[in-house]
Amino acid sequence: MTEAIQTRYRVEGMDCASCAAKIDTAVRRMPGVSDVSVSVTAGTMTVNHDDASDLAAIAKKVTGLGYSVSQLAGKAATTAVEDTHAGCGHDHGTDGHAHADHDHARHDHAGHDHAKQAGAAEIEGFHGHDHGPATGPWWASKKGKLTILSGAALVVAYAIGHLVPSIASYIFVAAMLIGLIPIARRAIMAAMAGTPFSIEMLMTIAAVGAVIIDAGEEAAAVVFLFLVGELLEGVAAGKARQSIQSLTALVPKEALLEVDGQTRSVPAESLAVGAVILVRPGDRVSADGVILSGESAIDEAPVTGESTPVRKGVDDKVFAGTINGDAALRVRVTAAAADNTIARVVKLVEEAQESKAPTERFIDRFSRYYTPGVVIVGALVAIIPPLFLGGAWSEWVYKGLAILLIGCPCALVISTPAAIAASLSAGARRGLLLKGGAVLETLGTITAVALDKTGTLTEGKPKVTDIISFGHSETEVLTFAAALETGSSHPLAKAILDRAATDKITIPSVSDAKALGGKGVTATVDGKAVFLGSPQAAGDRVALSAEQAAQITALNDEGKTVSVLIIGETLAGAIAMRDEPRADAKSGLKALTDAGVKIVMLTGDNKRTATAIGKQLGIEVRAELMPEDKQRIVGELKQQGFVVAKVGDGINDAPALAAADIGIAMGGGTDVALETADAAVLHGRVGDVAQMIDLSKRTMGNIRQNITIALGLKAVFLVTTIAGITGLWPAILADTGATVLVTINALRLLAPVRNA
Repeated sequence: MTEAIQTRYRVEGMDCASCAAKIDTAVRRMPGVSDVSVSVTAGTMTVNHDDASDLAAIAKKVTGLGYSVSQLAGKAATTAVEDTHAGCGHDHGTDGHAHADHDHARHDHAGHDHAKQAGAAEIEGFHGHDHGPATGPWWASKKGKLTILSGAALVVAYAIGHLVPSIASYIFVAAMLIGLIPIARRAIMAAMAGTPFSIEMLMTIAAVGAVIIDAGEEAAAVVFLFLVGELLEGVAAGKARQSIQSLTALVPKEALLEVDGQTRSVPAESLAVGAVILVRPGDRVSADGVILSGESAIDEAPVTGESTPVRKGVDDKVFAGTINGDAALRVRVTAAAADNTIARVVKLVEEAQESKAPTERFIDRFSRYYTPGVVIVGALVAIIPPLFLGGAWSEWVYKGLAILLIGCPCALVISTPAAIAASLSAGARRGLLLKGGAVLETLGTITAVALDKTGTLTEGKPKVTDIISFGHSETEVLTFAAALETGSSHPLAKAILDRAATDKITIPSVSDAKALGGKGVTATVDGKAVFLGSPQAAGDRVALSAEQAAQITALNDEGKTVSVLIIGETLAGAIAMRDEPRADAKSGLKALTDAGVKIVMLTGDNKRTATAIGKQLGIEVRAELMPEDKQRIVGELKQQGFVVAKVGDGINDAPALAAADIGIAMGGGTDVALETADAAVLHGRVGDVAQMIDLSKRTMGNIRQNITIALGLKAVFLVTTIAGITGLWPAILADTGATVLVTINALRLLAPVRNA
């Protein structure tokens, strides 16, 4: 049994969905190939094949169509083919962390491989296909040069034609051939690869037919306008492509590696997991990592879209590409260059662009029948009136040729992928990652959202909410509690220490610290015996009054964990902590309800805590759930007719994420959640779920506009051509003009959204 293998390629020169269709058709016919997925905007091709497939032959087949191609291994090319031809064708033939009540006394105070470049081997064959350079001005591309040459030849032909009218027709034919020969060559290659009804073929037939009926001047002009239209498509498509690819430029090329107390500059891509780097004030962070020392404001806008710098210190995560503010940081690298946050974003978007939405698949299927239908209609218009109605052959052949150009489905085929690609890129730049056009399309139909609590609706770590005085000042209570918690990594201990740091508390020295299993911790602070632990353990040491017990009970009823402090033999005070809702949780949930979406919290946390948070946020609560319970509830919602999105960040969310119509992982979630989900919110804002849904609705509206533009213009020019009002020139303008209009309309989705 042959082994199934997936190989990815970088393909340069694709500018429209028809380019992808041509490559798909040709490669799919290769021996051993079982499936092909091509993304124009990402510039990639993924081929599923068996172990007997000839990869060099696959690459040669693609270059024969006029594209340059390189095989990707991880992030680097292993096989490369250079581009030497000009011209591109279009033818139209892809929390609920389950935990129990946290008992303060339980905490203990005791203590990718990535691919590398393997070289580039030339592959013989036809080369070419360049709509525009990856970098540099359009006129520096081979396509730009061909268009300029064709235009210059047309101007010269006009001049000579006026000076020597007797040879005008020959001069125009010569000018036409400058642009038509590359087009005709691509038409033949496409036909040999299995796509006979390409726009190159329609263009070649129309141009040759125009010469036969002595319309050489128009033929030359039409060829030039066709090249201009292709060039404009390339420029427009390049804008969408650059939107996501520009993210990679955010990561600096160099990093300051720290070795034995000394720093030296090294390539950022060479950093290994575990390496320590120095990030100076004002520098971009060169790798994902965790801060070892230092505290600074980090500008995360390039990665997360968050406009306000985030204050970060020891043990906080930082992302490659973000900007360090006012202090030097020592950072331990946690991900290699090929796996950092930006690289993952780019990879996710590229893979998503290879996945076709249902609408896009329908348009592709429609175009397979539409284009041959246009050829038949054009032939009937050219033949029937002269044969049966006494019409003039030259007049009706001319109209038939014009219909061939009008009927080109370029604009129709690109209407959906252009909008989806722009949306995926726009979402990625705002930290909204969507794994494909189908996900983007489905999001707009969501009618119910089930959200995890811990780490999704809440921050995922407790904070001090109340400091209660029972005889000592609140400052003293916090000071002694922080002293006992010094050195602990327990979440409740960190909450107390964070509050002490915020309040600028000077923490006294501690001696004889002991953890009392199931009760709390004791130590000597400033010569006084101090205990911090659960209310039950404190009650065994010192009697609590009815009023004090009532205060603690009230805090517990609010879903807060209470630790009681005893100094000597006196009840000094209490500290209440709770995992608080994210700052935007309430407004984010309101945005969903305002859009008519049902919302419900699904959490493994205890009912008391979950109910308190739910009441604060105004959301229906289902608590004390196991992973299978969350999955079951999602299924029940679907059975009730809801289109369900599940939002979560933990391993125990994975089953429900997979069961939902759309699974959305929060950015700080586990790898399991991120892999299982269909989409991810990179910077963890609850409001971004509503932004995703809105982005989907705007995208589908844009697609409808594009289809209307594409078909509407064709319908108008079809009628005017048959009526004799318009001819070849307006026909080609209708095609290329509609394609450019559709692309530009799709690019509007890249614009920043107010209040995003």
